[in-house]
Amino acid sequence: MRWQRLALLAVLLLIVAASIRPADTGAQSKAPHAKGTAAPGFAVATLDGKTIRSEKLKGRPVIVDFWATWCGPCRFAMPHLQTMQDRYGKDGLVVIGVSVDDLEPERIQRFVDRLGVKFTIAMANDEMLDAYGPLRALPTTFFINRDGEVARRVVGYIDEETLEAYVREIE
Repeated sequence: MRWQRLALLAVLLLIVAASIRPADTGAQSKAPHAKGTAAPGFAVATLDGKTIRSEKLKGRPVIVDFWATWCGPCRFAMPHLQTMQDRYGKDGLVVIGVSVDDLEPERIQRFVDRLGVKFTIAMANDEMLDAYGPLRALPTTFFINRDGEVARRVVGYIDEETLEAYVREIE
């Protein structure tokens, strides 16, 4: 009877271990936008009503960060993204925060103002969510190199040191 309990416990531990995934192990997702593939095109409205189009960003390194106001890890990551925009923007880096919130742009603008965020914030649309999805967790961040290829996709919070290393990969 004791060995049966131990066997059952071992099976349960294997099931739990198989279901746990770290936020980022450096491995790429099995999503259609794996490392080295062309980043999906997009056209999204910024909070001030302008449209930002991916084709206008060709030749520049781009970070596309999907986030929401209710997401704690997203709030912690926003200042790091701002630091990267401040530090590498002169070299061409473009950081775009894509809000998946179902809020008015004015409310999102107040939120990012409180955080001191100055990089471009846009509102997700169905086309962009389809192209970059499925988004299983937030934040989900794409690093796109100057050739317009996905260099890395990270699900979860990225600390500033790691974020900077990823930015250097696409610079």
